[in-house]
Amino acid sequence: MSKTTLVILGATGDLTKRLLMPALYRLHKLGLTPDLKIVGYSIESWSQERFENHIHKALKSFAEDFTEAHWKSFRDCLGYIHGELEADDLKQLDTKLSPRTLFYLALPPSLFGPAAKALGEAGMTKSPKRGWRRLVVEKPFGTDLASAQKLREQMHTHWQEQQILRIDHFLGKETTQNLMVFRFANRFLEPVWNANHIEQVQITYAETLGVEKRAAYYDHAGALRDMLQNHLMQLFSLAAIEPLASWDANVLRNHKVEVLRSVKPINARNVKHHAVRGQYRAGKDGRRKLAGYRSEPGVAKDSNTETFAALRLEIDNWRWQGVPFYLRSGKRMASNCSEIAVQFKKTPGALPRALNADNNWMVFRIKPNQAMTLLANAKQPGLELDGRQAKLTAAYDLDDTGFSAYEQLLMDAMEGDRTHFLRFDEVEWAWKLLDPVLKAWQKGTPDFYAAGSEGPSTQDRLLDENHHWRPVRLAAGEED
Repeated sequence: MSKTTLVILGATGDLTKRLLMPALYRLHKLGLTPDLKIVGYSIESWSQERFENHIHKALKSFAEDFTEAHWKSFRDCLGYIHGELEADDLKQLDTKLSPRTLFYLALPPSLFGPAAKALGEAGMTKSPKRGWRRLVVEKPFGTDLASAQKLREQMHTHWQEQQILRIDHFLGKETTQNLMVFRFANRFLEPVWNANHIEQVQITYAETLGVEKRAAYYDHAGALRDMLQNHLMQLFSLAAIEPLASWDANVLRNHKVEVLRSVKPINARNVKHHAVRGQYRAGKDGRRKLAGYRSEPGVAKDSNTETFAALRLEIDNWRWQGVPFYLRSGKRMASNCSEIAVQFKKTPGALPRALNADNNWMVFRIKPNQAMTLLANAKQPGLELDGRQAKLTAAYDLDDTGFSAYEQLLMDAMEGDRTHFLRFDEVEWAWKLLDPVLKAWQKGTPDFYAAGSEGPSTQDRLLDENHHWRPVRLAAGEED
């Protein structure tokens, strides 16, 4: 079998150290990449030995199953070249490439376009016979619609769309992929997965962490760009897509785009009905005091960047007419949780009030524990006909056979499986939906919420009269 080469541009950076190399190391340890050669490329004028020592230290810190024995064989796969992101310097890679070569841009977003252009000018984009050239790009894909379209133009100068793999690591998570499988592989679910039976859908990503060391990026991005435009929009489209006629990457992505195209537009007149922003102030986690966002290192003292964002999306098609989808993400919230929660409508007919509660939920949990939970109504043991909530949970606790999102996506990229990568029109339609929100938020200030809380109270204005947010602590698995 011919060799495959993975060239990581930005090989000395944080993404490579924390995520890419641990994933590649584990794939190597499991024997899944026997023909892979990894070439690091970066501006640092390091020797091969210094690069190897850097990766060795990183794996000892971030690879849970690290052993010195496997490190020795993994080290033999590594190479390093230093240079600028210019065509003349990149030509040093010529002798290192295989017929099958994957370029990974582990770079700051501002360098995506220049790097893609420089690789093209260096002649790295042309696929040899019986081989291929692919380019992997991390989010964010622009900061608004105009910048996303500009980035596409820069990349398409030398790269074809089918060569570009846009990574959203949420699409590599087990629970995200299982959402599709569970929907389409179980006959009992499809008949009720529509507006006739579903009351609402809530998609939540809450973090207890603040901005940490990301202020330089985050204070210019905010929660809407950082989480909702990409990660949560992907979960939204997967929850809402129509059944596939064939299990094919392009068919899947066509269906996801169709969902985005069907969303009722948000505009300047209705933005307050569809979007809420917040920013955390000082608060407490038990006895521990938590600083407000504007007091975090690197954050402007008068910053209006949102650390919480919530959306109400409505799909104008037969399946979802009248069903609101609520998306929200925030920092410094009450607990860490990520989930897709689907509430079913109340049952009709004569039942005691205690048994006719509106707490039928199907919950797909991504964190803190990957699991599926069905919340159903049942009788409380005893002489009275009292109701209680029963929980049926299927845990996804990953063992040694499980794979991280990056392991999954790296294998897909090398195998040419584009199922879990974004096509540009997906990115473009997501920006089309959210550009009016970003423009509206250029004025005014976010609503404040205490660090360690459930977020700003104004998020409730997005909800229908009989709807309530699932408490973040409940979503994280605490008692009802």
